[in-house]
Amino acid sequence: EILKVALLNNQNKLLKIRDIAKGGGNFVTATIKSVLNEAVKIEAAKIILIHNHPGGDPTPSNQDLKFTEKVEQACEILGIQLLDHIVLGNTNYVSIFTEREKNAKMKGMK
Repeated sequence: EILKVALLNNQNKLLKIRDIAKGGGNFVTATIKSVLNEAVKIEAAKIILIHNHPGGDPTPSNQDLKFTEKVEQACEILGIQLLDHIVLGNTNYVSIFTEREKNAKMKGMK
């Protein structure tokens, strides 16, 4: 797996894409600090997390979801907006934020 962060300004203009961590076939170890370090340095207003699942299934793992929540909390404290966390697999992708919205709507319908 490879974790990247896309750094954007207030107008969603891409400032930089940075590799954060490289891991094994089914994991990557990254810290909140490593994700947000460059965003703080260049004063990026927004970020997007991107990582791949080499096995091909882009379904986010529980670890992916928990990590996203932690990054989101840290971003809120620092005044940086986390726009999304995209998981890539083969020719498909999953937006963690879109999936979260779908799940919230489904719960609301019950």
